[in-house]
This record gives sequence, C-alpha cells and structure tokens, in this order.
Amino acid sequence: MSRIWAGIDSGKGHHHGLALDADGKTLLSRRVANDEPELLKLIGDVLDLADGRQVTWAIDMTGGEPALLLALLVNHGQEVLYMPGRLVNR
Repeated sequence: MSRIWAGIDSGKGHHHGLALDADGKTLLSRRVANDEPELLKLIGDVLDLADGRQVTWAIDMTGGEPALLLALLVNHGQEVLYMPGRLVNR
C-alpha cells in the first residue's frame, strides 16, 4: 500500500502544508493559521485524502512555532519526521 507524504513549512502566525502521493502528485497545498481549529482541519483533510494509507509528516522545525502542530500530530498518532530546511535546499 502506498503512503501520503505531508510536509509543513513552519512559521509564527501561519504554516504552509503540502501533501503528495507516492508518485509526487500534489494532493493538497495551502496556508493555514497557527491555531488549533485550522491545524485540526489540515490534519483531517490530509487523513481524508490518505483514505486509509499511511501518512508520514515532515516538518522543518522542532520547537517554538510548530509546537501546537506537533502536539496535535502526536495526539492523532501520526508519524512525524524532522527535515531541516538546510537539507531541503541542498
């Protein structure tokens, strides 16, 4: 079974979420406010798109701005990887 890859570019007031399928096709791309209702909607929308497939989340920061998002992902049993921005730019 294929998986969905979800990446988050973290910011103070907003994050940008992107979800790709195993072939690299964009399934979702949008800016979301850094507040619980919007983040829960993003998580729910990505899980709906996954339709039972595993989702792996990658985030570019480990503390501060994405703390709420990280807590929500962990509370929803999601796999989260740290992907530093420096690695993406190389």
